[in-house]
Amino acid sequence: MMFEHADGQPVLELTDEQSWHLLENTKHGRLVVSVAGEPDIFPVNYVTAERKIYLRTAPGNKLAQLTINSTVLFEADGIVSDEAWSVVLRGTARVLNKSAELEAVEALGLKTWVPTLKDFYVEIEPKSVSGRHFVFGEQPEREI
Repeated sequence: MMFEHADGQPVLELTDEQSWHLLENTKHGRLVVSVAGEPDIFPVNYVTAERKIYLRTAPGNKLAQLTINSTVLFEADGIVSDEAWSVVLRGTARVLNKSAELEAVEALGLKTWVPTLKDFYVEIEPKSVSGRHFVFGEQPEREI
């Protein structure tokens, strides 16, 4: 098992360290943005560096929305045969535009998934991170 659960509990609240370890070893997640009270979600691939999330994007809804409202959620998860995990990061997104920033993020080797031009790099500065680990099993009997 990936994490030890106390007393056979099926849900474990992860520490910040455990959550970042999972984020650092995963390459896909979902970016949630909201404009005028309307949420939108986008699958993305990403990299981490210095406890920040970096992704690439093209002009379009995702870029426009995070420029209008920089408060975002980012979620990544993983599932194996008998366990799963989920990490949610709340943060602030910004488009990188300084040459030193762009050089540094390009050195991280973030490649696009699909053969499309994605000329904009986005950095997500975390405000909080939370994670949970789950052990699968049958629902227990209800006590009467």
